[in-house]
Parts: sequence; structure tokens; C-alpha cells
Amino acid sequence: MSEEQGIYVFCGIQTNNETTFGTIHFEGQEREIYTVHYKDAAMVVTRAPMKIYHPSKENLMMHQEVLSRVMETMDTVVPISFGNLFQTEEDVIALAESLYPQLLKIFPQIKGKIEVGLKVVGKKDWLEKNIMQNDDVMKKKQVVRSKSEAAGYFDRIQLGEMAKNFFQLLQNEIKSEIHDSLVPLAEANEINDPIGEKMLLNAAYLIDRDKEAEFDEHVNKLHDRWQDKVEFKYTGPWPAYNFINIKLKIEEPST
Repeated sequence: MSEEQGIYVFCGIQTNNETTFGTIHFEGQEREIYTVHYKDAAMVVTRAPMKIYHPSKENLMMHQEVLSRVMETMDTVVPISFGNLFQTEEDVIALAESLYPQLLKIFPQIKGKIEVGLKVVGKKDWLEKNIMQNDDVMKKKQVVRSKSEAAGYFDRIQLGEMAKNFFQLLQNEIKSEIHDSLVPLAEANEINDPIGEKMLLNAAYLIDRDKEAEFDEHVNKLHDRWQDKVEFKYTGPWPAYNFINIKLKIEEPST
């Protein structure tokens, strides 16, 4: 007995034209990627077995590959988070209809725009050198070393706070020197929480496609200036994940 098939949604685009984007290897077979329409809003979808999809590396890469492919030819791409599956095309049309008021506002905001990400991670040697040059931190370290574990408890708490505050100063420096110089080249920007103890900046930028080369060049210049102190992790282009907040739900009919 064959599995019940549903409709998996990748993203939304602005078009009136029925469009296909080739096939993707998903759940053991090649599946056609095509559009389901409501007015000028189209959902990019494929047929897939009705089940819960886990965000494995393979599944996430498949989802991202489709979005990248769509972005090659479409200039208004609204990313949909991984794992959204509906029973029928009619349900997807109902989804597009319920989202349409939000999409009408979003489409002009992201038309012709892409997102790029920049993570700045401090190099271990540079971070250690900086903290060793901080007299207050080093004095407190010596106090902690000279006391027993029980007696040094509060000193260790204070040392932790001092290190945290010192790291905050470095993050502020990176924001001022790197992030703030990129902001004028972007349509919008977003600073997210750092990941890991050595990350100094975790930012996303919404930029015009035709300004991507200029933005890249500026990032490269900043990298050359800072490469002895930090590592740059520059990614993209992506759909505007950090600049779109849509709620995926089909309105329940009123009774």
C-alpha cells in the first residue's frame, strides 16, 4: 500500500506564472518542484509522503538547495521554515490566502534583495593577549590562585563577571569597527545573539542584489584589516530569513 502524499512547502514567491524548478531528490526519489497560486502569491512546493520531517542535515540541505535554486531566477523569495507539509494543494492555496495580507507588505520590502550573514570569532591568541593586558582581571586571577577553593568562591564569581564585562567591551569594539561600517551599505540589519564563547558578532544584512559585489568588497577589506585578530564567517546569499516574520497557519473557518 503506497504512502499518502502531501504537499511540502519550501517558500513563497511573487509571480502570476505557473513555474517549475526542476526536481529534487527527497524521500528516496526525484520529485518535481512547482508552484501553487493565490493571486500573485505562489507557494513553491513538491509532493512528499505525509509524515513528520526531522531537521536532519540531509533534509535541511535539501530544503536550502531548493531555496537557492528559486533565488537564481526569482527576485522576491519569502523563506518558509523547514518541515511544513499540507494534505492537499487546496490547503496550500488556503495558506497563501491567509498569508496574503502579510505577503502584500513583505513583497515590496524584499523585492530584489538578499540576506548575507557575518559571524566574527575572536582568535584564541588575540583574546588571551587582550585579557592578560587587563590589570584588574590579572590581579583578581592572582587573588583567586592564592586562596583555597572555598575561600576564593566569591573572588571566582567576581573574576567571571570581570571577564564577561571585558568580553562585552571587545564585542562593542567589533560592533563599532566592523558592523557599523557595513550598516550604511545595507537596507536593513539585525544583530543576533553570539553562538559560543569566542563569537564577537553575529549579524545579518539585507542588501540589494546589485550591491552585493560592493558589500562583498567592503567585507573583504575589513577582513584584511582584522585577520590577525579574528576570523570572519561570511555566508549567503540567503532569502531574507532575519527580516521576515510570518505566521504559518490556515485560519479556522468560523462556526
